[in-house]
Amino acid sequence: MDETHAGAVAVVATELATNLCRYAPGGLLSMQWLAAPSGDALEIVASDRGPGIADIARCLSDGYSTGGTPGTGLGAVKRFSSEFDAYSTPGKGSAFVSRIARDRATWRPNPGIRWGVFNRPMTGEVENGDTWRVSMDAGSARFFVVDGLGHGPTAAIAASTAGETFARYPHYTPQQFMEAAHRDLAGTRGAAAALLQVDTASGDASYAGIGNISSCILGGGAQKGLISHNGTLGVATRKVQAFAYAWNPGALLVMHSDGIKTRWSLDEYPGLITRHPSVIAATIARDFSRGNDDSTILVARRERLT
Repeated sequence: MDETHAGAVAVVATELATNLCRYAPGGLLSMQWLAAPSGDALEIVASDRGPGIADIARCLSDGYSTGGTPGTGLGAVKRFSSEFDAYSTPGKGSAFVSRIARDRATWRPNPGIRWGVFNRPMTGEVENGDTWRVSMDAGSARFFVVDGLGHGPTAAIAASTAGETFARYPHYTPQQFMEAAHRDLAGTRGAAAALLQVDTASGDASYAGIGNISSCILGGGAQKGLISHNGTLGVATRKVQAFAYAWNPGALLVMHSDGIKTRWSLDEYPGLITRHPSVIAATIARDFSRGNDDSTILVARRERLT
Protein backbone atom coordinates (compact mmCIF):
# COMPACT_ATOMS: atom_id res chain seq x y z
CA MET A 1 0.00 0.00 0.00
CA ASP A 2 1.11 3.57 -0.56
CA GLU A 3 1.42 6.01 2.32
CA THR A 4 -2.13 7.33 1.96
CA HIS A 5 -3.84 3.94 2.03
CA ALA A 6 -1.55 2.63 4.78
CA GLY A 7 -2.48 5.71 6.80
CA ALA A 8 -6.16 4.85 6.31
CA VAL A 9 -5.49 1.38 7.72
CA ALA A 10 -3.84 2.93 10.79
CA VAL A 11 -6.80 5.24 11.43
CA VAL A 12 -9.44 2.52 11.00
CA ALA A 13 -7.61 -0.08 13.12
CA THR A 14 -6.91 2.45 15.90
CA GLU A 15 -10.47 3.78 16.04
CA LEU A 16 -12.11 0.35 16.04
CA ALA A 17 -9.69 -1.03 18.64
CA THR A 18 -10.14 2.04 20.84
CA ASN A 19 -13.92 1.62 20.77
CA LEU A 20 -13.57 -2.03 21.79
CA CYS A 21 -11.35 -1.13 24.73
CA ARG A 22 -13.51 1.78 25.84
CA TYR A 23 -17.01 0.41 25.40
CA ALA A 24 -16.82 -3.38 25.03
CA PRO A 25 -13.86 -5.05 26.75
CA GLY A 26 -13.41 -8.61 25.50
CA GLY A 27 -14.17 -7.78 21.89
CA LEU A 28 -12.22 -9.06 18.92
CA LEU A 29 -10.35 -7.26 16.14
CA SER A 30 -9.73 -9.41 13.06
CA MET A 31 -7.64 -8.50 10.01
CA GLN A 32 -7.13 -10.35 6.73
CA TRP A 33 -5.80 -9.56 3.28
CA LEU A 34 -8.20 -10.10 0.37
CA ALA A 35 -6.77 -10.63 -3.10
CA ALA A 36 -9.51 -10.47 -5.74
CA PRO A 37 -10.09 -9.46 -9.38
CA SER A 38 -11.98 -6.43 -8.02
CA GLY A 39 -8.75 -5.28 -6.39
CA ASP A 40 -6.69 -6.10 -3.32
CA ALA A 41 -7.83 -4.85 0.07
CA LEU A 42 -7.22 -5.21 3.79
CA GLU A 43 -10.36 -6.12 5.72
CA ILE A 44 -10.68 -5.16 9.39
CA VAL A 45 -13.59 -6.56 11.43
CA ALA A 46 -14.39 -5.54 14.99
CA SER A 47 -16.98 -7.52 16.95
CA ASP A 48 -18.03 -7.54 20.59
CA ARG A 49 -20.63 -8.72 23.08
CA GLY A 50 -20.93 -5.29 24.66
CA PRO A 51 -24.07 -3.28 25.44
CA GLY A 52 -24.77 -2.61 21.78
CA ILE A 53 -25.75 0.66 20.11
CA ALA A 54 -29.38 1.79 19.98
CA ASP A 55 -28.90 4.25 17.08
CA ILE A 56 -25.90 3.17 15.02
CA ALA A 57 -26.64 5.63 12.18
CA ARG A 58 -26.32 8.51 14.63
CA CYS A 59 -23.02 7.15 15.95
CA LEU A 60 -21.62 7.20 12.41
CA SER A 61 -22.25 10.94 12.20
CA ASP A 62 -19.31 13.21 12.98
CA GLY A 63 -19.73 15.09 16.23
CA TYR A 64 -21.76 12.46 18.08
CA SER A 65 -20.19 10.86 21.15
CA THR A 66 -21.33 9.09 24.31
CA GLY A 67 -17.86 9.08 25.87
CA GLY A 68 -16.86 12.75 25.97
CA THR A 69 -14.65 12.46 22.84
CA PRO A 70 -14.87 14.69 19.72
CA GLY A 71 -17.13 12.03 18.18
CA THR A 72 -15.23 11.65 14.91
CA GLY A 73 -14.09 8.01 15.28
CA LEU A 74 -16.73 5.93 13.52
CA GLY A 75 -17.37 8.69 10.99
CA ALA A 76 -13.66 8.61 10.10
CA VAL A 77 -13.73 4.82 9.84
CA LYS A 78 -16.56 5.06 7.32
CA ARG A 79 -14.83 7.79 5.29
CA PHE A 80 -11.50 5.98 5.10
CA SER A 81 -13.13 2.69 4.03
CA SER A 82 -13.62 1.54 0.46
CA GLU A 83 -16.43 -0.65 1.84
CA PHE A 84 -18.01 -0.21 5.26
CA ASP A 85 -20.92 -1.61 7.22
CA ALA A 86 -22.01 -1.89 10.84
CA TYR A 87 -24.66 -3.75 12.82
CA SER A 88 -25.62 -3.60 16.48
CA THR A 89 -28.27 -5.14 18.70
CA PRO A 90 -28.82 -3.64 22.16
CA GLY A 91 -27.82 -6.20 24.76
CA LYS A 92 -26.09 -8.49 22.24
CA GLY A 93 -23.21 -6.44 20.85
CA SER A 94 -21.92 -4.89 17.65
CA ALA A 95 -19.97 -5.72 14.51
CA PHE A 96 -18.13 -3.38 12.14
CA VAL A 97 -16.43 -4.19 8.84
CA SER A 98 -14.03 -1.97 6.93
CA ARG A 99 -12.29 -2.83 3.68
CA ILE A 100 -9.46 -0.52 2.66
CA ALA A 101 -8.41 -1.02 -0.94
CA ARG A 102 -4.77 -1.06 -1.97
CA ASP A 103 -5.83 1.48 -4.61
CA ARG A 104 -9.26 3.00 -4.08
CA ALA A 105 -9.36 4.41 -7.61
CA THR A 106 -9.29 0.93 -9.13
CA TRP A 107 -11.47 -0.83 -6.50
CA ARG A 108 -14.29 -2.54 -8.41
CA PRO A 109 -16.38 -4.94 -6.28
CA ASN A 110 -18.53 -7.42 -8.22
CA PRO A 111 -22.05 -5.89 -8.32
CA GLY A 112 -23.75 -9.29 -8.69
CA ILE A 113 -22.35 -11.04 -5.62
CA ARG A 114 -21.08 -9.68 -2.30
CA TRP A 115 -19.26 -11.98 0.08
CA GLY A 116 -17.39 -12.10 3.35
CA VAL A 117 -15.56 -14.66 5.47
CA PHE A 118 -14.69 -14.89 9.15
CA ASN A 119 -11.78 -17.26 9.76
CA ARG A 120 -10.01 -17.90 13.09
CA PRO A 121 -7.78 -20.64 14.54
CA MET A 122 -8.68 -22.33 17.80
CA THR A 123 -7.64 -20.38 20.88
CA GLY A 124 -4.02 -21.23 21.67
CA GLU A 125 -3.14 -22.21 18.09
CA VAL A 126 -1.15 -20.09 15.65
CA GLU A 127 -1.84 -22.05 12.46
CA ASN A 128 -5.39 -22.45 11.23
CA GLY A 129 -6.62 -25.92 10.20
CA ASP A 130 -9.47 -24.28 8.24
CA THR A 131 -9.15 -22.29 5.06
CA TRP A 132 -11.33 -20.89 2.30
CA ARG A 133 -11.18 -19.63 -1.27
CA VAL A 134 -13.39 -17.43 -3.47
CA SER A 135 -12.93 -16.92 -7.21
CA MET A 136 -15.01 -15.04 -9.78
CA ASP A 137 -14.92 -14.46 -13.49
CA ALA A 138 -17.27 -12.80 -15.98
CA GLY A 139 -20.00 -15.42 -15.70
CA SER A 140 -19.47 -17.54 -12.60
CA ALA A 141 -18.29 -17.64 -9.00
CA ARG A 142 -16.84 -20.43 -6.83
CA PHE A 143 -16.95 -20.65 -3.03
CA PHE A 144 -14.83 -23.17 -1.15
CA VAL A 145 -14.47 -24.02 2.55
CA VAL A 146 -12.16 -26.74 3.91
CA ASP A 147 -11.54 -28.04 7.42
CA GLY A 148 -8.38 -30.08 7.99
CA LEU A 149 -9.01 -32.95 10.40
CA GLY A 150 -8.35 -31.79 13.97
CA HIS A 151 -6.41 -28.56 14.46
CA GLY A 152 -2.87 -27.20 14.53
CA PRO A 153 -0.03 -27.51 11.99
CA THR A 154 -0.95 -30.93 10.52
CA ALA A 155 -4.54 -29.85 9.97
CA ALA A 156 -3.24 -26.64 8.37
CA ILE A 157 -1.13 -28.68 5.92
CA ALA A 158 -4.21 -30.62 4.80
CA ALA A 159 -6.27 -27.45 4.38
CA SER A 160 -3.47 -25.69 2.50
CA THR A 161 -3.11 -28.66 0.14
CA ALA A 162 -6.82 -28.43 -0.70
CA GLY A 163 -6.40 -24.72 -1.31
CA GLU A 164 -3.62 -25.44 -3.78
CA THR A 165 -5.93 -27.88 -5.58
CA PHE A 166 -8.55 -25.12 -5.85
CA ALA A 167 -6.03 -22.83 -7.55
CA ARG A 168 -4.73 -25.60 -9.82
CA TYR A 169 -8.12 -26.53 -11.32
CA PRO A 170 -10.14 -23.32 -11.75
CA HIS A 171 -12.44 -24.83 -14.38
CA TYR A 172 -13.24 -28.15 -12.72
CA THR A 173 -16.86 -28.82 -11.82
CA PRO A 174 -17.51 -29.34 -8.09
CA GLN A 175 -17.57 -33.11 -8.56
CA GLN A 176 -14.34 -33.12 -10.59
CA PHE A 177 -12.73 -30.87 -8.00
CA MET A 178 -13.64 -33.13 -5.07
CA GLU A 179 -12.20 -36.14 -6.87
CA ALA A 180 -8.96 -34.23 -7.56
CA ALA A 181 -8.75 -32.97 -3.98
CA HIS A 182 -9.22 -36.50 -2.65
CA ARG A 183 -6.19 -37.60 -4.67
CA ASP A 184 -4.08 -34.58 -3.70
CA LEU A 185 -4.78 -34.95 0.02
CA ALA A 186 -3.60 -38.57 0.15
CA GLY A 187 -0.85 -38.78 2.75
CA THR A 188 -2.16 -35.81 4.75
CA ARG A 189 -4.37 -35.96 7.81
CA GLY A 190 -7.37 -35.45 5.49
CA ALA A 191 -10.12 -32.85 5.41
CA ALA A 192 -13.80 -32.07 5.09
CA ALA A 193 -14.59 -29.71 2.23
CA ALA A 194 -17.37 -28.22 0.16
CA LEU A 195 -17.46 -26.29 -3.10
CA LEU A 196 -20.31 -24.34 -4.67
CA GLN A 197 -20.15 -23.00 -8.23
CA VAL A 198 -22.84 -20.63 -9.48
CA ASP A 199 -23.79 -19.06 -12.80
CA THR A 200 -24.01 -15.43 -11.72
CA ALA A 201 -26.61 -14.55 -14.36
CA SER A 202 -29.08 -17.41 -13.87
CA GLY A 203 -28.38 -18.39 -10.27
CA ASP A 204 -28.03 -22.05 -11.23
CA ALA A 205 -25.64 -23.59 -8.70
CA SER A 206 -23.79 -26.89 -8.40
CA TYR A 207 -22.59 -28.08 -4.99
CA ALA A 208 -20.45 -30.97 -3.81
CA GLY A 209 -19.29 -31.68 -0.28
CA ILE A 210 -17.44 -34.37 1.63
CA GLY A 211 -17.60 -34.41 5.41
CA ASN A 212 -19.07 -32.00 7.91
CA ILE A 213 -18.98 -28.64 6.18
CA SER A 214 -22.48 -27.25 6.77
CA SER A 215 -24.01 -25.20 3.97
CA CYS A 216 -27.39 -23.66 3.22
CA ILE A 217 -29.16 -21.12 1.02
CA LEU A 218 -31.21 -18.73 3.13
CA GLY A 219 -33.88 -16.36 1.84
CA GLY A 220 -37.57 -15.73 1.35
CA GLY A 221 -38.30 -17.02 4.84
CA ALA A 222 -36.85 -20.44 4.06
CA GLN A 223 -33.53 -22.16 4.70
CA LYS A 224 -32.46 -25.01 2.40
CA GLY A 225 -29.62 -27.24 3.51
CA LEU A 226 -27.11 -28.37 0.89
CA ILE A 227 -26.25 -32.06 0.74
CA SER A 228 -22.77 -33.42 1.48
CA HIS A 229 -21.67 -37.05 1.57
CA ASN A 230 -19.90 -38.68 4.49
CA GLY A 231 -16.16 -39.20 4.31
CA THR A 232 -12.77 -37.52 4.63
CA LEU A 233 -10.92 -36.21 1.59
CA GLY A 234 -7.55 -37.89 1.28
CA VAL A 235 -8.57 -40.78 3.54
CA ALA A 236 -11.88 -42.40 2.59
CA THR A 237 -14.87 -41.31 0.52
CA ARG A 238 -17.74 -43.59 -0.42
CA LYS A 239 -19.27 -41.32 -3.03
CA VAL A 240 -18.59 -37.98 -4.68
CA GLN A 241 -21.69 -36.35 -6.11
CA ALA A 242 -22.78 -32.85 -7.09
CA PHE A 243 -26.28 -31.52 -6.50
CA ALA A 244 -28.09 -28.71 -8.35
CA TYR A 245 -29.69 -25.78 -6.52
CA ALA A 246 -31.31 -22.46 -7.35
CA TRP A 247 -29.71 -19.43 -5.75
CA ASN A 248 -32.30 -16.68 -6.09
CA PRO A 249 -31.53 -12.94 -6.04
CA GLY A 250 -31.38 -11.60 -2.49
CA ALA A 251 -30.70 -15.03 -0.94
CA LEU A 252 -27.67 -15.82 1.21
CA LEU A 253 -25.23 -18.69 0.80
CA VAL A 254 -23.78 -19.72 4.17
CA MET A 255 -20.97 -22.30 4.44
CA HIS A 256 -19.12 -23.08 7.65
CA SER A 257 -16.83 -25.57 9.36
CA ASP A 258 -17.81 -27.48 12.48
CA GLY A 259 -16.14 -24.83 14.61
CA ILE A 260 -19.49 -23.03 14.21
CA LYS A 261 -22.56 -24.58 15.85
CA THR A 262 -25.11 -25.94 13.38
CA ARG A 263 -28.11 -24.55 15.26
CA TRP A 264 -27.51 -20.87 14.51
CA SER A 265 -30.38 -18.63 13.42
CA LEU A 266 -30.79 -15.03 12.28
CA ASP A 267 -34.33 -14.75 13.67
CA GLU A 268 -33.21 -12.84 16.77
CA TYR A 269 -31.14 -10.34 14.76
CA PRO A 270 -33.56 -7.90 13.07
CA GLY A 271 -32.25 -6.68 9.73
CA LEU A 272 -28.97 -8.60 9.90
CA ILE A 273 -29.79 -10.63 6.78
CA THR A 274 -29.59 -7.40 4.72
CA ARG A 275 -26.17 -6.32 6.03
CA HIS A 276 -22.73 -6.82 4.49
CA PRO A 277 -21.83 -10.54 4.37
CA SER A 278 -18.70 -9.93 6.48
CA VAL A 279 -20.86 -8.41 9.23
CA ILE A 280 -23.22 -11.41 9.08
CA ALA A 281 -20.29 -13.84 9.23
CA ALA A 282 -18.66 -12.02 12.16
CA THR A 283 -21.93 -11.89 14.11
CA ILE A 284 -22.66 -15.60 13.66
CA ALA A 285 -19.05 -16.48 14.56
CA ARG A 286 -19.21 -14.27 17.67
CA ASP A 287 -22.40 -15.87 19.03
CA PHE A 288 -22.24 -19.45 17.72
CA SER A 289 -18.58 -20.50 17.75
CA ARG A 290 -17.93 -23.70 19.70
CA GLY A 291 -14.68 -22.32 21.09
CA ASN A 292 -12.81 -25.63 20.94
CA ASP A 293 -11.87 -25.77 17.25
CA ASP A 294 -10.81 -23.68 14.27
CA SER A 295 -13.78 -21.81 12.85
CA THR A 296 -14.62 -20.53 9.39
CA ILE A 297 -17.89 -19.11 8.09
CA LEU A 298 -18.39 -17.83 4.54
CA VAL A 299 -21.44 -15.73 3.64
CA ALA A 300 -22.34 -14.56 0.13
CA ARG A 301 -25.37 -12.75 -1.25
CA ARG A 302 -26.58 -12.84 -4.83
CA GLU A 303 -27.66 -9.25 -5.24
CA ARG A 304 -30.85 -8.00 -6.85
CA LEU A 305 -29.79 -6.03 -9.93
CA THR A 306 -32.20 -3.60 -11.56
